[in-house]
Order: sequence, then C-alpha cells, then structure tokens
Amino acid sequence: MAASPHDLARWTRFAAKGGIGRCTATVDCVAREIGDLMFLKDDEVVVLMQLREAGFYLGFCEGVVGRFSGTDVQFHGKLKRPIMAKRGS
Repeated sequence: MAASPHDLARWTRFAAKGGIGRCTATVDCVAREIGDLMFLKDDEVVVLMQLREAGFYLGFCEGVVGRFSGTDVQFHGKLKRPIMAKRGS
C-alpha cells in the first residue's frame, strides 16, 4: 500500500502537529513488506492512527509514513482520539 504524494504530504503535516501521540522504538524494526515503517531502537515515532488490525499503527519516522507494531515501541502516555475536522473553503 504505497501512499500517493498528496496523502504523504497530508500525513507529514499531521505528524508535524504531533499526530495522535508519540512513541519511542524499543527495538530495531526492519520493513518486511511494502508499507511497513522501518526504524532503529530509540528513534521517535509520531503515531498517526490506529489501524483496524489489532496492535498495529500508522506512524511517521525520519520523513517516512508506514505501518508498525505496538509491541516494538514504548508509547508516551495515552493516544489522543483523532478529530475529524471539516476543511475550510
């Protein structure tokens, strides 16, 4: 699942605002499939959303958006609930 340039720009802006939370990698994580997020131990990951698949999240790290397992990170507090806002015209 590759993100379009428009989606990537949107996720990047959301990550800059802090997403729904942050976490720190507790292990090195190598991407096994297209769409997986790759990071090293102690990297900070901005959590963008919780995925339907239990225990998996969409995150942003080092300019890349991808999927990761919650078992590979330590969350910094409770995740925020995403707020769907209407776009101003």
